[in-house]
Amino acid sequence: MNSFDHRRYRPGPAMRLPNRQWPNRTVQQAPIWASVDLRDGNQALREPMNVDQKRRLWDLLIKLGFKEIEVGFPAASQPDFDFVRGLIEEDRIPEDVTVQVLVQAREDLIRRTFESLRGARRAIVHVYNSTSPVQRERVFEQDREGVKALACQGADWVRRESLRYPETRWTFQYSPESFTATEPDYAVEVCEAVLEVWQPTPERPCILNLPATVEVSSPNVFADQVEFFATHLRRRECVILSVHTHNDRGGAVAAAELALLAGADRVEGTLLGNGERTGNADLLTLAMNLYSQGIDPCLNLGDPDEIVRVCAECTGLALHPRHPWVGELVYTAFSGSHQDAIRKCLSVQRADQPWQVAYLPIDPKDLGRDYQAVIRVNSQSGKGGVAFVLERDYGLTLPRWLQLELARLVQRASEARGGEMAAADIQTMFRDHFITDQVPWRLLGYRIDRNGHDVIEVRIGGSDGEQRLRGEGEGAIAAFVDAWTRWSGRRIGVLDYREHAIGARTDAEAAAYVLLDLDGQRVAGASIDQDTVAASMRAVLSALNRQATVECAEAA
Repeated sequence: MNSFDHRRYRPGPAMRLPNRQWPNRTVQQAPIWASVDLRDGNQALREPMNVDQKRRLWDLLIKLGFKEIEVGFPAASQPDFDFVRGLIEEDRIPEDVTVQVLVQAREDLIRRTFESLRGARRAIVHVYNSTSPVQRERVFEQDREGVKALACQGADWVRRESLRYPETRWTFQYSPESFTATEPDYAVEVCEAVLEVWQPTPERPCILNLPATVEVSSPNVFADQVEFFATHLRRRECVILSVHTHNDRGGAVAAAELALLAGADRVEGTLLGNGERTGNADLLTLAMNLYSQGIDPCLNLGDPDEIVRVCAECTGLALHPRHPWVGELVYTAFSGSHQDAIRKCLSVQRADQPWQVAYLPIDPKDLGRDYQAVIRVNSQSGKGGVAFVLERDYGLTLPRWLQLELARLVQRASEARGGEMAAADIQTMFRDHFITDQVPWRLLGYRIDRNGHDVIEVRIGGSDGEQRLRGEGEGAIAAFVDAWTRWSGRRIGVLDYREHAIGARTDAEAAAYVLLDLDGQRVAGASIDQDTVAASMRAVLSALNRQATVECAEAA
């Protein structure tokens, strides 16, 4: 029998909140960031971090600008206790950084927790107990009053223990664990009772943290729950309202972002989303979401490669190449239409304009990436990608008709190879197919007289030896085509011609591209030469040679 049966499940608790305000709001500033990498992130690892790894991750968090960092569960783990003591005794905590520790609402654990923090300048003690019906009834076997009493008792133990360490500036934090599965009015009731114990003030607020311990509904429902809580709390001005979202349904970042609209002041999470089960809210993603909307995230995120590297080395977790904002491939376009749009937008984007580039929500350079990774070519790519790569890496600005023909060649080669085409391979293909100015004919020399009308004398080498051609016309190409027509008896039409310098140096080479009409056949040719006139004639010869090669093959 198939065990996949949706009837075994019920939808998560929803709310009736007819006057909800959060959908009409926008985020205006970054929240208070609280990293839980060293606690929540660490306890989710197959192999918890050793002391050196913890210190390395701690140093990274400080460098990134986090001011509140949860450093462990010192009462539950001797390594966590020792790590907290090391930070304090070695004076590794900057003046403006507050460490946070987690503890259950148990007297012995709370006493041990305060011992670990002895001598800290400031610290957050985060106490919690679970409040949801399933936890009350099946785990603690307590009714609502019993669970509320546990919360108040834990809060009182925290308050009394803090009095033994007056040299530290304490901030108290309480979490009704499994908040998202708790009745909203009861969550408010329990937290109000905790506030009665702590008596916070606007000058010395406490933190109330609302955790989506398990994500049980969609982000909009979480936002409703947060707004209900924020608007029904009597001492809202004495509280820093925090959220801690998990990613069981894949909505941790969205839930945190909507919670900010609903009244949250603070967000707990981890770098790159590490954490229990499917992880925590990814603070890097959330911060970059704000940045992309013109909001200062108040974190130093300009070197994501360092963040990815340190996190991987400390946690043993690899990053997916499509991870939002910082994955290896997130600024890479393989699709031809995407490549074309990106290339065109970048060509007109000015430094003093707001960023507006199709398919690139931010400038990759802001995150230390360059345009080398933006467009890469495989069998899905089109002319735009091929053109972008040649212009970016080799300074070749191909006309559209040449882009189309080269793109077909690149696509066939990529399909045959079954993978990505490197820029060097594309450039080699361009040269091999379109710069054919040596066989069967090559340019040996020329002389041109310009006196209102160009007269050209050209020396051409071929299998029959040297030939001298003479022609005239408006411009070097017209004169050269006239010379060739007189010598070969074959009429040639020039459909299009482009040229440009490669680079900005005075000795820069010239690239020339020509599209000819040879007896109704459109044939493209190209050439690169330091002499612009020679480049134009070599481009014509490339087209003629390409057509001659085709005709010889057909005759054979």
